[in-house]
Amino acid sequence: MIRAGTRATLAKEPREVAGMFDDVARRYDLTNDVLSLGQDRIWRVATRKATGARPGDRVLDLAAGTGTSAEEYADSGIDVVACDFSVGMLDVGKRRRPDLSFVAGDAMQLPFADETFDVVTISFGLRNVADTDRALREMLRVTRPGGRLVVCEFSRPTWAPFRAAYTYYLGTLVPRVADLVSSNPDAYTYLAESIVSWPDQVALGRTIRRAGWHDVAYRNLSGGIVALHRAVRDGG
Repeated sequence: MIRAGTRATLAKEPREVAGMFDDVARRYDLTNDVLSLGQDRIWRVATRKATGARPGDRVLDLAAGTGTSAEEYADSGIDVVACDFSVGMLDVGKRRRPDLSFVAGDAMQLPFADETFDVVTISFGLRNVADTDRALREMLRVTRPGGRLVVCEFSRPTWAPFRAAYTYYLGTLVPRVADLVSSNPDAYTYLAESIVSWPDQVALGRTIRRAGWHDVAYRNLSGGIVALHRAVRDGG
């Protein structure tokens, strides 16, 4: 992994997105598969491997949505809690996997005791939190000493020509494809805009470190479309 570098100021997103995710819940997983050209499955596998979670560990999967990522931990014998602030997403997940533990919760005020989890992971949800610093501190609070954080989030392609093509895809093609497959196409216009305005890999690494995490590092996936950040809570 590349070591995280210089500090940058984050652009903040509004918290009024829960209703938007409720609206897209029914076809959310299908839309993600189509818009990512199937890459979302590769990103999920990479994220799960980065957590290093094993049977006996307790994992908090934040922004878990319908539980697609959480079920992969559960099927490996890992104790996982799927947490999301969209009740609509959780309802879809509960119907599909009633055996999983789904909890409605806000990343800025998690409904869990201190030092509860060995691993906290969040995929494609951190940029939708109103106060990123506060959310990262909450994740630190509920992680046991020596526990791990893994953040999988959209980032900045590293090759300039690819970055230009990707920006065009987000602004032009994503809304058109969403019109065909999503239950709320307008939501994906917002999501594309939030990706473009989100900090790059280095800036996010600095933010994670500022929240109190140690050994912050990242690696790029799919040419930097996604960055996988990993950190550790000190004291283990």
